Amino acid sequence: MFSERLNFVRKSKGYTAQQMADYLSMGLRAYRNYESGDRFPSADALIKIADKLDVSIDYLLGRDEWLKSHGVFFDEH
Repeated sequence: MFSERLNFVRKSKGYTAQQMADYLSMGLRAYRNYESGDRFPSADALIKIADKLDVSIDYLLGRDEWLKSHGVFFDEH
């Protein structure tokens, strides 16, 4: 789920994969491994990705539905 959401949000925000790789100080191939599901980012990189894309880590990890099912809602502005 992470890789699909990462790809979707990146594109919807108008960033290229190269821009994300540059922001994370990594090569394009390494970044593409995140979007293909071959690798998972470190906690630090995950935080940077969420901040850059202006989404929660829970959303990227697919936990937003779990949170909603447990009565946790976020005010999305």
